Amino acid sequence: MDYFSDVGKDIIILAIESSCDDTSAAVIKNGEVLSNIVSVQTAHQEYGGVVPELASREHQVHIVPVVDAALKKAEVSLEDLNAVAFTRGPGLLGSLIVGVTFAKSLALSLDIPLIEVHHMHAHVLAHYAESPHPQLPFLCLTVSGGHTQIVKVHSHLHMEILGQTLDDAAGEAFDKAGKMLGLPYPAGPVMDKKAQEGEAKFAFSKSKVKGLDFSFSGLKTSILYFLRDQMKEDPEFINRELVHICASVQKSIIVMLMDKLKLAAEQTGITEIAIAGGVSANSALRTTLEQTAVEKSWTAYIPAFQYCRDNAAMIGVAGYYKYLAGEFVDQDITAEARLAF
Repeated sequence: MDYFSDVGKDIIILAIESSCDDTSAAVIKNGEVLSNIVSVQTAHQEYGGVVPELASREHQVHIVPVVDAALKKAEVSLEDLNAVAFTRGPGLLGSLIVGVTFAKSLALSLDIPLIEVHHMHAHVLAHYAESPHPQLPFLCLTVSGGHTQIVKVHSHLHMEILGQTLDDAAGEAFDKAGKMLGLPYPAGPVMDKKAQEGEAKFAFSKSKVKGLDFSFSGLKTSILYFLRDQMKEDPEFINRELVHICASVQKSIIVMLMDKLKLAAEQTGITEIAIAGGVSANSALRTTLEQTAVEKSWTAYIPAFQYCRDNAAMIGVAGYYKYLAGEFVDQDITAEARLAF
C-alpha cells in the first residue's frame, strides 16, 4: 500500500503510551495535539513503587477506554487515522507489550502504517507539542524516574546523549530519599510541596563524576547516614525538621543537575536549553532553570505539566516526524524493555 498517495492530505495519528504505570492515548493532526488522555494507576501506592505485573494488568483494563476517550475528544473516527504510533521501549516489558500489541492489532485491522517511538526521544520532542519550541540544535536535560540524560538534539530524528546517570536516576533519588523520610510514593511531588515551606539548611556529600555523567548513589548514601545519625540523638528529628530536610535534598539534586547542564552548554556553545521528563515538573528545577537562563543568556524551554509526565501526545509528536520521514515498521516488531537510545 502506498501510504503517501494522498499528497497534501491531513496526517492524523493515534498514539499509544504504556511504558510504565500510566495508560495514555492521544490524537495528533499535522503535528498538533487534538487530545491527550492519561489514566493514572493508583494501585501501586501501597507498595511504595510500581509492581510490574500489576501495571500490565491495569493497562489491559484501561487501554480501550482511554483510546476511545482520545478519539471522541479529538472528534476523530478510526477511519480517519493515517497511522498508529506506539512506545516500543524502554520500559516495563509487560506494560510495553500491552501497548505494542494493541497498536499492531489496530493498524493491521485498519491497514495503516505502524510507527515505533523511543520513549526518551518522545520526552525530548514533547516540546514540539506546543509553542514556542526550541530551535535546532538544542540541549535537553531529561530527568525522570528511570533516566537522567543530557541530550544534544541535532534534528527531530537525530539525538545524541552527552551525559547520563551511572546509577540511580534523579527521580529515583527523590523517591528513595522520600521513602527514608516516610513520604508516600511517588515522593517527588510530595517533597517538592514540603520543600516550599522549608529552608535548605542541611548539606549532603555528592559523588564526583568527571565529564557530563551523573551519579546519585553517593547522595543517597549521605542522606541515609545523616538521618541515621540524627535519629540516634533525636528520634523526633525527621518529624520536626521534615520540610527543611526536603528542601535540602531537593536543592542537592537540582544543583547536581544544573552543574552538569551548565557544563554541557559551555562545552557545546549551545544556548537553546530545555528540560523534559517527570522531574521537569519540579517547581524548584523550573525556577532554577529560568534564573540560570537569565544569568547565562540562554533561551529556556519548560514543558507544560501535562507533557512532563508519561503521555501519548509526546509519542504522537515523535511519530509525526517519523511519518514525514517514512519511518514505518512491520507487524513483526516487538517491545524492547532496554531499547538502546
